[in-house]
Amino acid sequence: MIRSVLRGFGASLPKRIMKNREFESLVDTSDEWIVQRSGIEQRHIAGEGETTASLGEAAARAALERAGLTVADIDMIIVATSTPDNTFPATAVNIQNRLGMHHGSAFDVQAVCSGFVYGLTTADCYIRAGMARRVLVIGAETFSRLLDWTDRTTCVLFGDGAGAVIIEAVESEGLVSDRGILTAHLRSDGAHCEKLYVDGGPSTTGTVGHLRMQGREVFKHAVGMITDVIEDAFSATGLTSEDLTWFVPHQANRRIIDASAKKLGIADSKVVITVDHHGNTSAASIPLALAEAASDGRIKQGDLVLLEAMGGGFTWGSVLLRW
Repeated sequence: MIRSVLRGFGASLPKRIMKNREFESLVDTSDEWIVQRSGIEQRHIAGEGETTASLGEAAARAALERAGLTVADIDMIIVATSTPDNTFPATAVNIQNRLGMHHGSAFDVQAVCSGFVYGLTTADCYIRAGMARRVLVIGAETFSRLLDWTDRTTCVLFGDGAGAVIIEAVESEGLVSDRGILTAHLRSDGAHCEKLYVDGGPSTTGTVGHLRMQGREVFKHAVGMITDVIEDAFSATGLTSEDLTWFVPHQANRRIIDASAKKLGIADSKVVITVDHHGNTSAASIPLALAEAASDGRIKQGDLVLLEAMGGGFTWGSVLLRW
């Protein structure tokens, strides 16, 4: 059978680092409160000239270089984002042009913080269907431009950045020992849309709007929804949490990550954490965490890696892959 094997990865972060202490002059909060509630100590904030497309382009170029490929080798670009440079065209098309790629196809997917998992699953479907051989999947966000900087419950949580991976079609034996994506599971439930949303849009207010969140409600649903799709991944493959080498969750909140790992019986030593220095970068968080853990040598070829995310909508999903 055909598996989607990861060939390269890359990351890009804005130059500016914003520490928790900086919020003390903006809203009624403190470094201690932010760390206690979220585990976040700092995040990167996009400055002038830094956009979702520019960050995504830089991450894509890094992934291409690491893979030893050029844009001529790529058939498709999928960008997961909730903060596009423009309402249209898609940020993926913008990045395609920036890369000098004039063939194939490019499009965005919008599943908020689950966007990278949705994008990677979509790319895997195209590859297994024989419609693409190599796909560049990017998660890129500038969430700082959706924030209400007077709302202390949300403005302290988010950051900007981009991560990218390239997956390639490889003939495999169809075993769980194969390299590549072994199984993927996606879910959504629009009944929860008012728990995490942006209060604007072209068709409603004609404005971009600001991010709004019912934090307690999100936390209440997060752990159960996340474990649902992870248990589906284990059921589909016959693997268990003990077989995992690494767990790379969406980096939303340290408390959610810890609670999810504990419920699933995943050892703390297997969990990749970047939320402390990236904040919640939405669709960019998983590829940023993957790039960091692979760059520093933690994730190695043959490792069994579990990805999971939950985002506004609600959307949630998991991807189980062998590196």
